[in-house]
Amino acid sequence: MSQARNHGVDHRPVRPFRNRVAGAGASARRRAAARLAVGTPVLPVLVIALVVSADLAGGAGMIWLPLLAAGPALAATTNGPRGVLCVGVLAAALGVALGIRDGVPARELTAVLSALVAVTLASGLASALRGRRERVLAAVRSVAETAQHALLRPVPSTVGPFQVAVRYSAAAAEARIGGDLYALIPTPHGVRLIVGDVRGKGLPAVGTAALVLGVFREAAHDEADLLAVVDRIERSLARNLGHDDFVTAVVAGYPKAGHLEVVNCGHNPPLLVSASGTISTVEPAHPAPPLGLRALTGHTPGLQVLPFADGDQLLLYTDGVTEARDGGRAFYPLAEGLGRHVSHEPSHTLGALHDELLAHVGGRLHDDAALLLIRKPAARPAGADVVEAATPGASVLAPVSEAKCCP
Repeated sequence: MSQARNHGVDHRPVRPFRNRVAGAGASARRRAAARLAVGTPVLPVLVIALVVSADLAGGAGMIWLPLLAAGPALAATTNGPRGVLCVGVLAAALGVALGIRDGVPARELTAVLSALVAVTLASGLASALRGRRERVLAAVRSVAETAQHALLRPVPSTVGPFQVAVRYSAAAAEARIGGDLYALIPTPHGVRLIVGDVRGKGLPAVGTAALVLGVFREAAHDEADLLAVVDRIERSLARNLGHDDFVTAVVAGYPKAGHLEVVNCGHNPPLLVSASGTISTVEPAHPAPPLGLRALTGHTPGLQVLPFADGDQLLLYTDGVTEARDGGRAFYPLAEGLGRHVSHEPSHTLGALHDELLAHVGGRLHDDAALLLIRKPAARPAGADVVEAATPGASVLAPVSEAKCCP
């Protein structure tokens, strides 16, 4: 690689200034034409053209002229006030021309034009209000997306020794966030993760989810014992939740190679996929109540230690997945779906699962749904990632493709 390319110098031929100016002008004209095409009220103009055509064909005069008001009224649904005004002016001009052609009395023609002006003004006002509501909705969605990134931070495809994938769908599509929560972070005590479900929906559920994730992220770094992390979350919820509120959750950690710690607090049991493809349910050895209800039961959660070898995968999810119903009220069979779609790429697995889930419910979920899948890839020996070509005097490095063992 040349020194010039290292420093970002471009040695391509420089076009004459005049050509560049002409090209910039043409580009500006194309952009202006594109904006004009997007903002042109095609459908309202088409309606007006049909009314004019009907009048010219039948010469019925007053029968068709009032229908010209449909143009600006329809423009209010798709265009701004300027577009509505343009359509109204066009309709009024054509109305006058047709009225004179058909010999409509001046008094009747004036009444038609007055009604057309009134409809145009009302439609322009409605268009302005619609535009304002759309801007407010866009701002709200922007805030929701920002809140989602702050609350449910994007998870990279690799965290520590794991390949990771996440899929999240809020039941309220406009809100973008809901009461389900997840987090996966590397800590001095190994990778730790949580998947949970807050009772209820709406802003109170979002606030509780933010509280749980904030405490988890702090405690996961401070506490060496995973049960101590759960205790920190429990104490915080006990101080801040109401009597009927709670959070189901699974908290897991990977403190050392081959050992996975799991604490289940009233949540759906994770699914463990072995390297051979066998799927098993990780039922809690010591059932515990959801977070926030320990004081009512006196039961404390227990720590399960699972073997987690190279090639193993763990799927954590919320009840929005397993309780999703189709038209016949049948629940989505998550374990069977995982068996059909499991692969060496967690993102591919969850992508297929999520698409199948949406197809099962007919396109829209009625509850928040979260899926988090981790996979422990096999450790490769040093130098195994490349293959050296045997061409004498030259060496070519290429990645070794990993064979799929699962469909």
